[in-house]
This record gives sequence, C-alpha cells and structure tokens, in this order.
Amino acid sequence: MKKTTATNQPPQHLRAGTAAWFKQVVAEYNFDSHHYLLLTKACEAFDRSEEAREAIAKHGAIYEDRFGAPRARPEIAIERDSRLAFARLVRELGIDVAEPAETRLPACAPKSCLRQFRVRLGIGIPG
Repeated sequence: MKKTTATNQPPQHLRAGTAAWFKQVVAEYNFDSHHYLLLTKACEAFDRSEEAREAIAKHGAIYEDRFGAPRARPEIAIERDSRLAFARLVRELGIDVAEPAETRLPACAPKSCLRQFRVRLGIGIPG
C-alpha cells in the first residue's frame, strides 16, 4: 500500500479535472520527490492554458489598439507558452503514452509537395 504524504496529494489551487489527473499519474508512476514538483508545474501550466483559452473564447483572439490596428490578445501567447510548458514537462517526466518515432519522413519530396500544392490551388506550374 502506498504511503500518502503531502506530495502525493494535488495542490488545492488546481482545477478539479487537473487534480484528478494529478492523482491518476501519482497512482500509476513511482516518482522521486522532485518529480512531484515537475508534475505540479505541468498541472499549473495546463490550467493556465485552459484559463487563457476560456478568455480567448469570451473576448476573441484579436482586439484593436489605440490606433485602430488589430492586435493579438495577450492570452494567445499565454495559451501557446503554457501548452509548450505542459508538453515539455510531461516529456521530462516520461509519462508520454507512446514512444516518439526515431525519424519523421516527409510525406513527399519538397519539389513534388510544391507541385501538388500549386495544382490544388490551380496555380500554373512553371515550365
């Protein structure tokens, strides 16, 4: 039976779904003490990205600055950065579901990809 300590419990400031994921991960993996800190940071990053996503859904992705020029809302960068942080922390913890492939081959050679793209768009293909 696993001993329950303060580090095995999710922090109280996490959202309910994220706290449940924290508990699930702790139950499935055997972590060292520093891994709990990384897991907490991953959960916080996920929650932050969700908060930003909700703000974008509410306010839109673009606003007009004082000159009337369209600008991306700050939440766009917050969401992007938080998603990247979450993905990197999950990778660092080694809790990815599948192993990444050794290499990723392109679906087609670069010139043929460009040719296919031009054909799809109906753009003339130079000689």
